[in-house]
Amino acid sequence: MISTQVVRRPIVTEKASHDSGEHNRYAFEVDPRATKTDIRRAIADLYKVRVLKVATRVRKGHSRRMRYGTVQTASVKQAIVKIHPEDRIELF
Repeated sequence: MISTQVVRRPIVTEKASHDSGEHNRYAFEVDPRATKTDIRRAIADLYKVRVLKVATRVRKGHSRRMRYGTVQTASVKQAIVKIHPEDRIELF
């Protein structure tokens, strides 16, 4: 897979900001078909950092009640990437 297709966007939340500052871990929304090795290569190519560890999780979609019935929201795959202590990713 192409690196720009693997990583969709960085996740910027309070918890993710704390992890990036204290533990050098960054969270990204990734393509559901991407494997850990795909994610490792994509982050290394896009941000020019050394990736130490990749953890993934899938947030399941929920049923939502709408005026016209129920709809299912999409599932989202997230990756938490730990990088080398000397490297940094500037998201802003």
